[in-house]
Amino acid sequence: MKKHVLFVAIFSIVSVLFAVNDISLMDTAKKEGITLYWDSLSETGMLEKNGHQITFRKDESIVMLDNVRFELTDAPELKNNKIYVSKKFMNDADQMFKENNSTMFKVGAILVDAGHGGKDPGALKTYKINGKDVTIQEKDVNLKVARLLGERLKTAYPDKQIILTRNKDVFLTLQERTEIANNVKVKEDEAVLFISIHVNSSLNKTSSGYEVWYLSPGYRRTVLDKSSTDDKSLFPILNSMLEEEYTTESIMIAKFIMDGLQSQIGNESKARGIKAEEWFVVKNSNMPSVLIELGFVSNEKEALLLNNDTYLKKAALGIYNGIAAFITHFERSKGFTSANEN
Repeated sequence: MKKHVLFVAIFSIVSVLFAVNDISLMDTAKKEGITLYWDSLSETGMLEKNGHQITFRKDESIVMLDNVRFELTDAPELKNNKIYVSKKFMNDADQMFKENNSTMFKVGAILVDAGHGGKDPGALKTYKINGKDVTIQEKDVNLKVARLLGERLKTAYPDKQIILTRNKDVFLTLQERTEIANNVKVKEDEAVLFISIHVNSSLNKTSSGYEVWYLSPGYRRTVLDKSSTDDKSLFPILNSMLEEEYTTESIMIAKFIMDGLQSQIGNESKARGIKAEEWFVVKNSNMPSVLIELGFVSNEKEALLLNNDTYLKKAALGIYNGIAAFITHFERSKGFTSANEN
């Protein structure tokens, strides 16, 4: 989650090749007072103790300490849906937990991206409202919700950077939006979140509902500066670990936002769920990112809702509540799901 990553690789190939993974990580973590978080989708986990976090992946010998340093140890295994590690893995973890470090991770900036704008209206449809033809444009809906969301975030988090990619009706290319996101300056112990707001459309006029998208786990992107390590053979592994972390956290944000929208919108529109896609604006943002589709402008009933300020306030509040829940979770547990809760 940092803009700068310090790489320290300690090679011990013999111990990696002949590691015996016969220790149940979950059982040992409980006994040693270690909090274990595990994401079964990305097969990535984290151990937390004494203010330290050790991020690891199944079958990978490189672990990440406090998200700023990489170390080499024995690779964990997944057997019968349980994580097993070697004695060396636990000894190395114990040493890392004993290091002096009081760094606390937090969200430093939140980018709210109102899709389309200016010459690009996005999805649009004209309906008869009170006897007049009214064209409902995606760019206008996106901007209204982005502004409402931005106001709530600024009030709730005066210590965080709240940035709108656009706060008026102007055109920005997809590249410009991701450049704004990727150029945000935060401290090394701070994360950046990217929230893109859109409206849907379909040839099927009955299609309706809202959905939240994240980057497909099957897509791989470069999220690491290639100059960060001189060992080019290490780069794909290190990049993959950090990308998996972004994916996991994006899924968590999507879940929280979906819950927030459902709570506020209720039965006025239906939840279409959380989905994965390779959106340009998401896949090119080097941070946890989600894209929200608020509803279908091609559905007359839903279009009228999207033209209603009261409804948009509910949507903005739902998104805000989701982001707030994620921030609380992230700043407490680094964004993973506790294996002890499953």
